[in-house]
Amino acid sequence: MEELQNKINELSKKVAKAIKNIDLDNKHDRLADLKKQMSASDFWNDQKKARQVSTSASRLEEDIENWKSLETKLDDLKQLSEEKQASELIDDLNKDFDDIDLQYENLSQQLYLQGKYDDQPAILTINSGAGGVDAQDWAEMLERMFLRFAQSNDWTVRYLAKSVGSEAGIKSATFEIDGPHAYGYLKNEKGVHRLVRLSPYDSDHARHTSFAMVEVLPKLSEVEVEIKEEDLKIDTFRASGHGGQSVNTTDSAVRITHLPTGIVAICQNERSQLQNKNQAMAYLSSKLQRYYEVEKEDEKKAIKGEYTQAAWGNQIRSYVLHPYKMIKDHRTNFETTDPQKVLDGDLMPFIKENLEFKK
Repeated sequence: MEELQNKINELSKKVAKAIKNIDLDNKHDRLADLKKQMSASDFWNDQKKARQVSTSASRLEEDIENWKSLETKLDDLKQLSEEKQASELIDDLNKDFDDIDLQYENLSQQLYLQGKYDDQPAILTINSGAGGVDAQDWAEMLERMFLRFAQSNDWTVRYLAKSVGSEAGIKSATFEIDGPHAYGYLKNEKGVHRLVRLSPYDSDHARHTSFAMVEVLPKLSEVEVEIKEEDLKIDTFRASGHGGQSVNTTDSAVRITHLPTGIVAICQNERSQLQNKNQAMAYLSSKLQRYYEVEKEDEKKAIKGEYTQAAWGNQIRSYVLHPYKMIKDHRTNFETTDPQKVLDGDLMPFIKENLEFKK
């Protein structure tokens, strides 16, 4: 019984420290402010903003309740362990402790998600790099991997644009992923991803190395950057790929270029040109906000689309399917010998390693 009580006391210290680090009081204040906004009589006049506020409030409330529930369970367990008959219930108490400890481990990931935009949706872009048709196929494999990851977390995905390859795969794809701390979890996926395999597109079935670039930006609900109409060049064109019924028959796709910076945003997957323009503007705003916030020139180039070359020597992670099976992250040295599991969307072990490494 003494061993259990020591474990409970140790976990109680960890929980108290975690609650302090995530600033639960601040979350209470933010939730109170959001609820005040929601109680206003004209709250639903702007439905887009209302949905954003409601979603933020719901997620904050869930975070607060989860930590309060953890504290309550731990306090109850501590009291039970101090009862006279506790020794008769030791097996049940140990099981309860293990359940609470697991809940803490899951919640403690929030400690690594305290960045300015970590609780925002993510806008993820995949571009095929060096490697021809193999690279385009690899880009599509990455697209599937991230979609499966989002699906496994019950996150929502909405496409902004997609360009299919001439023979197979995709040249590029941009989609928004929305879920609790989506950007926080995905932000470290940006960079060059390298694939080594026996090519299904080579008549000799030789080993090929392919590359793809992943860009990850937060979708910002409130943008401080002023965008002048005269600084924009807006082009329309015929969309291809995913979209509404008329997506391939009208010039509904929109490309917006911010002339002072050269930053481009495209949306082609909504049904109307106006919807595509609105989404492209939101995407452009997020890009511009990040562009003006970062100080390093290479980060600015990445946001503009002047990527680090998606080729040998620049990769953040290697996916080797031949002559052996392994995925290795070159930043943390974390690796696995089950690449198919990762390609099927099991990315969280790599994501957690990177979050802890960056911390």
